[in-house]
Amino acid sequence: MRTMYENGVGRLEEESSFLHQLMDMGEMLLSCGAEVNRVEDTLIRMGSCAGAVRMNVFVITSSIVITMQLPDGKATTQTRRILGGSINFKRLEELNALSRRFCANPCSPEELGREIEALKRQSNRVRPMLLGCALAAGSFAVFFGGSALDGVFSAVIGFLIGLAQLKLSGITPNPLIFNLLCSFAMGTMVALSKRLLPSLNADMIMIGDIMLLIPGLPMTNAIRDVLVGDTISGIMRLVESLLWAGGIACGVMLSMLLLGR
Repeated sequence: MRTMYENGVGRLEEESSFLHQLMDMGEMLLSCGAEVNRVEDTLIRMGSCAGAVRMNVFVITSSIVITMQLPDGKATTQTRRILGGSINFKRLEELNALSRRFCANPCSPEELGREIEALKRQSNRVRPMLLGCALAAGSFAVFFGGSALDGVFSAVIGFLIGLAQLKLSGITPNPLIFNLLCSFAMGTMVALSKRLLPSLNADMIMIGDIMLLIPGLPMTNAIRDVLVGDTISGIMRLVESLLWAGGIACGVMLSMLLLGR
């Protein structure tokens, strides 16, 4: 394919390859929890710095469409279906840093692809994540009025919830089903713990562990999207968040119905 542009800093030879890398970048940003307007702004800036005279980027939570217009008048479009992901602020920060480096010094699509693949291959730090889940669950249980023993039991169950999020979230059909199953298992463990130790405050333990499943960030992003004008994405995020919250409530209520309060 012929050379598209040369800006004196970087050089792009294959527009389709570059658009593919932009799609990977946008998908990772969305999957890590980035807001819709942040994704659009990042892709527009990268395309403009690469030499495109106009970038038309449309992003919602489930799809990305990019049309790049070249200096010679040619326009290239690619579309990608987004299947979701998990919140990862560390990777989000690294992706933002990569986009800033590219805008300051544009590189070839191959080099950009290598950097994106390197970020994809980075594994999450499992131990700090699991310890964070245990600490958060135990702390919330005590904060809302539970005893130290309630905090310990909530921390143990929170550790197991974090382990399930790492191992099982990728094989469940969708977050709704995962939250339903995870909250049911959590409610069952709390009910069984209460039967073994009647002195436990099951409500406090359950509150601490439910805090790990509540979709707080997606709901916050939904409100923000609506306020900044991304109405479609905001409504989609809000509906998804409410469905996830409903799955949590149904799972807990089902365990209570089966095992008793």
